[in-house]
Amino acid sequence: MKLTRRRTGLLAAVIALAAAGLAQAQQVTLKAVNGFQEGTYYARNFEAFVKKVNDEGKGVVQINYLGGPKAVPTMEQGAALRNGVVDLANTTTSFVASVSPESLALNYATVSWAEMRRNGTLDFLNKLMMEKGLYYYARTGDGVPYHIYLNKRIDKADLSGLKIRIAPIYREFFSRMGASVMQIAPGEVYTALDRGVVDGYGWPLLGVFDLGWHEKTKFRVDPGFYNIELGVIFSAKTWNALTPAQRDFLNKQVAWLEAKNADMAGKDAAADLKRQAEVGIQTIKLPEAEARKLLALSLEAGWAGVIAASPTHGPRLRQLMAP
Repeated sequence: MKLTRRRTGLLAAVIALAAAGLAQAQQVTLKAVNGFQEGTYYARNFEAFVKKVNDEGKGVVQINYLGGPKAVPTMEQGAALRNGVVDLANTTTSFVASVSPESLALNYATVSWAEMRRNGTLDFLNKLMMEKGLYYYARTGDGVPYHIYLNKRIDKADLSGLKIRIAPIYREFFSRMGASVMQIAPGEVYTALDRGVVDGYGWPLLGVFDLGWHEKTKFRVDPGFYNIELGVIFSAKTWNALTPAQRDFLNKQVAWLEAKNADMAGKDAAADLKRQAEVGIQTIKLPEAEARKLLALSLEAGWAGVIAASPTHGPRLRQLMAP
């Protein structure tokens, strides 16, 4: 009797260990980074996503959140994804343009994100991105325009004589407006403004308060241009290596994550406009003719850059995204 009980106990322990091993084998732990400093506006939706996945994905998917640019510098995250150093990042196509220049096309789209998901445009873009080692998983920013922020007043769509901080998204645009452009990571912009290295910068309507830029900003130029694109991008190696169950779990998170964009375009934008006015950031409203010129030039320059970088696929992307 004692021997039988001992054998039963051993058998139960073996089964438990086997089950634990199987569960471990079915769970993947992904390394994630953020293109934005932890806790800042454009980092928060992703951080909420990480928590949700870790709470609900035990035994399937877990995320080891390494942090923001201090873990991997913002402009190096595209290469880190391509090479499998990290598995996913909260970033923008502007920040990974050195790896996948075609993906910048998303910033110049006039078709809605929902329609691009529905009509196969995102699938086509992902085919191109996966050839470069990236996979666009979900959008975490939408419905907010970019603006030019300055410390010197202008009265027309002309930045001649001004030094402007840029990201790849508006390099061509600002250059055509006559600016001397400098690519500077977000974490270094405050110092550049403080030391007079730049006279202004391009940035979305939201987020100038996160790193104290409002302290060094006098003007916001209206109208805004483009539509903010922020998203979770996977390493294609990682995405392809996921099991069907892991991929299915992650795909079920997309609608929840993208629904959070509604607040960004709605109440958050209105609140930031009010706050900018309260701290003394003045609005430069360009005359109607100059406003039209700025908007037309922004799209012309953006698409010219995409087509120059990708002569084969750029025209097709424009046809799909900005017919």
